[in-house]
Amino acid sequence: MQEFRVRFAPSPTGPLHIGGVRTALYNYLLARKYNGSFILRIEDTDQKRFVPGAVEYIREALEWAGIVPDEGFGYGGTYGPYKQSERSDIYKKYVRQLLDSGKAYYAFDTPEELDALRKQYEAEGKTFMYDSSERMRLNNSLTLSSAEVRKRLEEGHPHVIRFKTEPGRELHINDLIRGAIKVNSSTLDDKVLMKSDGLPTYHLANIVDDRLMRITHVIRGEEWLPSLPLHILLYEAFGWKPPEFAHLPLILKPNGKGKLSKRDGVSGGFPVFPLQWQDPATGQTYSGYREEGYLPQAFVNILAFLGWNPGDEKEIFTLKELVQAFDLSRVNKSGARFDPEKAKWFQHQHFQKLSDEEMLKYIEPVLLKKLGGRAEEKVPKDYTKKVLSLVRERLTFPGDFWTWASYFYQAPEGYNPKTVKKRWKDDTSHLLNELLPEMENITPWEAASIKKQISSWIEAKALGFGKVLQPLRIALTGDLKGPDLFEMMALLGKEETLKRIRKAIETLK
Repeated sequence: MQEFRVRFAPSPTGPLHIGGVRTALYNYLLARKYNGSFILRIEDTDQKRFVPGAVEYIREALEWAGIVPDEGFGYGGTYGPYKQSERSDIYKKYVRQLLDSGKAYYAFDTPEELDALRKQYEAEGKTFMYDSSERMRLNNSLTLSSAEVRKRLEEGHPHVIRFKTEPGRELHINDLIRGAIKVNSSTLDDKVLMKSDGLPTYHLANIVDDRLMRITHVIRGEEWLPSLPLHILLYEAFGWKPPEFAHLPLILKPNGKGKLSKRDGVSGGFPVFPLQWQDPATGQTYSGYREEGYLPQAFVNILAFLGWNPGDEKEIFTLKELVQAFDLSRVNKSGARFDPEKAKWFQHQHFQKLSDEEMLKYIEPVLLKKLGGRAEEKVPKDYTKKVLSLVRERLTFPGDFWTWASYFYQAPEGYNPKTVKKRWKDDTSHLLNELLPEMENITPWEAASIKKQISSWIEAKALGFGKVLQPLRIALTGDLKGPDLFEMMALLGKEETLKRIRKAIETLK
């Protein structure tokens, strides 16, 4: 049986969009499922759009997500180089093969000449295409003499090399996601295969690389679907058997209208990149899932469900479980709407699956930052473990720990005025002053005995529980938040609890 080989081939023109990471993920899952190889290839033939740092960003993002290539750029392998700018001589050999077989030709038309033709056609309400109906009246090796072509090449005239598309053919293509596709070759233009700078276009380079790297399945984004007929014709022109193709659906904006972009992330307050990215051209910084506190396993789970489902109710998967469950037949043809709230839900589920020890590793940096880098000195780890046990169910991100537990580490600096207005009545300070002596006598200072003593006092006074317990919570946290009130008191300790109550009485009387 032929080895299953897939590749992820991004262009280093900027940060890796989550749509690109999803493409990498689907390739990775299939490679693992069939004990195949997942290859990273950098397609950097468009040097004008190359962005410094983008290649390093791609690798770091994949490794953070756990989608680690088996071979490729930066990982080694026997089919390199895995960076297209280092494979120029290879492409020249194959474009020469197409020229010699009459499947490609030189075109000397200048950009200005082609632009003038486009404008002329537009004025006539038509669209210009460099195709079989136009090529024989244009400036190329099909219309020029061989002597003139040779002279121009020797003199270094700027030129490109175009594919000679045979018109009038009915192409029948199968896509593993979209099924049967039928295209007439007369609708195709003569695409450029080699640019004037001597570098190949995506069309030539990816065909040659996929062949030489023994790629068996090409799984890529929907935006490449219009190029599929040309790629099939190129395989045919070389006399090669094409790989299997699968074109993934777009990831759509939260409203379902149009492709998800970085602008949507900025306006919607959610990341569209796996890692934080600072644009070297503008200096603008875009947030990343890692920096926002998402777990890599949650991020992968989010991406997996953008266009795929397992066919049952299960939604929470580990990467290993995704490998076992994933199948291209379950990938949708239509676009997948990105839901920021659903993304948070996935994160919450995965964060809650962590053990206390694992969660602490994410929380400790938050404490170090908030407590001035002296968390270990100020607060014993065992104390934080106890705090975590009280608030962990409320946590979605590591940063949430401080939101829900800051009052365990420092007394509230103020009190929510809206809460105070509603819950701290004219007689509240007087009632709490009466309660303080009762609390001072509670022994042992444990949640159960604290609850029993305070509850008995409230009942003896014929008071409503909310009339006392809510102001106590305000005194301890500054607001109506926090876990079980009596567990909170027990953990804070008698001295600190009474101190905060006295301060609230004095401040809010």
